[in-house]
Amino acid sequence: MTHDHDLVLRPTVAQTEAALNPPPGRNGGDLVVETLAGLGATTVFGLPGQHALGVFDALRRSDLRYVGLRVENNAGFAADAYGRVTGEAAPLLLSTGPGALTSLAALQEAAAASAPVLAISSQVPTAGLGGGRHGYLHELPDQAASFRGVVKSVHTVRTQSQIPSALAEAWTSALTAPHGPVWVEIPQDVLLARTSIPVVTAPDALPEDLPPRPELTAVAADLLSHASRPAIIAGGGVVRADASKKLRRLAELLQAPVVTTFGGKGAFPWEHPLSLQSWLEDRHTTDFLEDADVLLVVGSGLGELSSNYHTFKPRGRVIQIEADLGKLESNHPALGIHADARLALQALLETVERREDETAPERVRDLLARVRARIASQELTLEQHLLASIRRALPADSPSFWDMTILAYWAWSAFDPKGPNHMHSAQGAGGLGYGFPAALGAAVADPTRPVLAVSGDGGALYSVAELATARQYGLDVTWLIVDDGGYGILREYMTDAFGRATATELTRPDFVALAESFGVPGVRTSPETLEADLAKALSEPGPSVVVLPAVLRMFAPTHLG
Repeated sequence: MTHDHDLVLRPTVAQTEAALNPPPGRNGGDLVVETLAGLGATTVFGLPGQHALGVFDALRRSDLRYVGLRVENNAGFAADAYGRVTGEAAPLLLSTGPGALTSLAALQEAAAASAPVLAISSQVPTAGLGGGRHGYLHELPDQAASFRGVVKSVHTVRTQSQIPSALAEAWTSALTAPHGPVWVEIPQDVLLARTSIPVVTAPDALPEDLPPRPELTAVAADLLSHASRPAIIAGGGVVRADASKKLRRLAELLQAPVVTTFGGKGAFPWEHPLSLQSWLEDRHTTDFLEDADVLLVVGSGLGELSSNYHTFKPRGRVIQIEADLGKLESNHPALGIHADARLALQALLETVERREDETAPERVRDLLARVRARIASQELTLEQHLLASIRRALPADSPSFWDMTILAYWAWSAFDPKGPNHMHSAQGAGGLGYGFPAALGAAVADPTRPVLAVSGDGGALYSVAELATARQYGLDVTWLIVDDGGYGILREYMTDAFGRATATELTRPDFVALAESFGVPGVRTSPETLEADLAKALSEPGPSVVVLPAVLRMFAPTHLG
């Protein structure tokens, strides 16, 4: 009798021959690229450096596509976006010390947004590991310590035989819900040394499922089925789990209004009769959610932005489905279900009872009317006009990437993404410079659709070097830069708080001339011509820059009392 654990996969004759006679001239770097290809990677991002040259030399012997950016942080943002768009782990190749550390802000955003990034850094030679203090270039006493509080997992390689397993383990970690960035570091001498290890073929690296506990979904289904005023908050976990259709079916079964968080934009159709859209920074929406007798929170930790700056105080029963265990009940007591959103929603669909509630769409219409009236009372027609112009110019299936700028803060609440996984921003960690390099990563992931990036002039100055990347690879990204002469939102915050702003005004270049110096077409537009200029830029292949001089204002907050 044969048992499953007795089965051994026998190599084919060809595999045996290849293992016994590996190609000459390979080094540790080849083991890295061979493992990545075996795991299913097709594209890598990064920036070369002295200690990492073994990997970069091996790239020319592989079929992996390399996309090189000009700053490590921007390479990290590009990998982040590639991971968000494809759902695959995006390899990010970095050098030691300064090169590695420069990626930290991007990895923090990937962690906050649960984007799967496989960061692979070189290290000083093995003798310098563990604080050996030999004075190697770029040496740190403990490089990995800088990343442990940022990424999901850290993996240090010390020998060539460890490379395939370490990368496979990291790959599994990155793609197991919740997705996130992981860190692998490999010493320079391990990467450069010749190897006789057979060519790596297909490492075993399957993400682990995270199903809900059935006794918890049974209780949740009962609560939702018998609720009088159920409501749903849909977060980024719904988008990442590709669970938008299941969410819609559940909401319709329950006649439960749905609001999406800023990270969950597109998780629910914007114009659906049950859609509360994304007006979370609004007291009317906060009151509506507080009034729910059963509130289902899917794929959100109800953090600062999703809770109207922690002013949200639910009065009813909360059910929270969350793949990140650390976020489960971290802000509000709940029936906490630690699970992937897709699997949990499927379990609820199989057990909830249909609710009839003809008042739900009417209550949604009433809420949205009150939100519109509040915004209309503030005379913010320019900002609303610009968002409407962008929405008309941008093809419905094109993704957009928004930097931390006033127009993006408007878009979080007021922009219809036209579908799940179409709108992304750096609202997870809140760092500047995300929009343009992230859009480049998305264009690499899917070259069939034009991509829009939106930045302010302050954020754009973080990313101007990547105009060279856009030109070099011919990436189909249109970059809208809203030029208000400084850090606009900080200017507004400081003026409101202190009566005047400090350190917010910026000397900046002629962005049109700067773009053209890189060989990228540029145009200066106005609020009246934005729609036409943006549509033209998006319709033409390759990169382009559209500059809009405008001073914008935010709508008044509702969380300050």
